[in-house]
Amino acid sequence: MANDDRRAAIAAVFDAAADTYDNVDVDFFTPIAVRLVQELAPQPGEACVDIGCGAGQALIELAREVGSTGRAVGIDLAPRMVAAATAAAEAAGVDVEVRLGDAQEPNLEGAYDVVAASLVLFFLPDPVAALGAWRELLIDGGRVGVSTFGDHLTPAWRSVDEVFAPYLAQTGDDGARDAPNPFASVEGVQGLLVDAGFSEVRTTSAVVSPRFDDHDHWFRWTMSHGQRGRWLAVPHDDQADVLAATAAALEQCRDRDGRIGFDQTVYFTLGRR
Repeated sequence: MANDDRRAAIAAVFDAAADTYDNVDVDFFTPIAVRLVQELAPQPGEACVDIGCGAGQALIELAREVGSTGRAVGIDLAPRMVAAATAAAEAAGVDVEVRLGDAQEPNLEGAYDVVAASLVLFFLPDPVAALGAWRELLIDGGRVGVSTFGDHLTPAWRSVDEVFAPYLAQTGDDGARDAPNPFASVEGVQGLLVDAGFSEVRTTSAVVSPRFDDHDHWFRWTMSHGQRGRWLAVPHDDQADVLAATAAALEQCRDRDGRIGFDQTVYFTLGRR
């Protein structure tokens, strides 16, 4: 898929998910965003930018930390996500600026203390070039922080993902790469930051454990974020079979309390200009 087509497809997926993004009673994106901000430790009066801000989870936390003397700016590729982040910040009572912008090539000028990007980097066609552009936004000594997915700690959950694998392979959106996947390891992600010119690169981790009431709850969750794109890869005539297959797979993913879910490692990788 050409880069322009990929950008358009990603924007369309997140536009469609904007109304319910992180709003279906599942603790997943907000805890990740909050932890990323904690790792970056923004200070009162600092200027921060949230790249690919989505519905504003990290952006709102950044604004709270820098306070009225600081500045919090967010950009996102999806217009309806920009609107959602703006509304969420207003409801939270924090002052932010939210703009339409491409994470690969931010339409911003520099002089920021902090650049944050929560679960964004792996969507981009050229992560090192994007990180290089983000580095140019930072003052000397400024910090960058990204969150990415680490090890899956629920082996049975792979059977859920495998239901979609044949369809994603047909679209070329199965994560296959000619070169090794840098997002498959801590060292790989750290290498991206080093290649982009960052120093003092380090990684911490956490585990998130989303839980779902039933198959319908899980389905609504998948439709509320980027996984919506997986359903778009499934032909209409196969939708019923895929729903049945995922329902069967989910039954193998119940925890000790009988709730459906998985445990996912998340990495927080930080560097300094």
